[in-house]
Amino acid sequence: MKGALKIGGGAVVVLVALGAGWLLGATGSGRAADPASLTDLEREFTERMQNVALEGHFTIEGVERRDGNPELYEIASVTKLDGDNWRFEARVVYGNVDVTVPVVVPMVWAGDTPMVSITDFAIPGLGEEFGARVVFYDERYAGTWDHGPYGGMMYGVIKSMD
Repeated sequence: MKGALKIGGGAVVVLVALGAGWLLGATGSGRAADPASLTDLEREFTERMQNVALEGHFTIEGVERRDGNPELYEIASVTKLDGDNWRFEARVVYGNVDVTVPVVVPMVWAGDTPMVSITDFAIPGLGEEFGARVVFYDERYAGTWDHGPYGGMMYGVIKSMD
């Protein structure tokens, strides 16, 4: 069970941090889009996601968690890049993990709702087969995650750090 929690916890850290971004950044997907080209929804999202914390919880299918400790992801900024790629400047704190990384992920829009959408991402040092769908709506985020045979749900609130 500890192995599942360790793998699941590591997967959630990476997934909610919106994993594999540095890899896309290294391949040239890290150039910011012209701010004048952003739609109103895109501009509102980038403004909303400045200096915020995602504070919440995650589940692991088939494992009952009893620690009750929330997960915390600090986001300094979000920037639209070329195409559907977005860069999140994120600090991830979970257990003994505390790291700040620029994370580049594809994001799609369901009407007026932004959703991070990753499938079969490989993250050097952490593994392969990461996937997630995370939506941001009002003052909340929610979604699903998976890493190999493990998966679950994640949810929480978006809080200003100002």
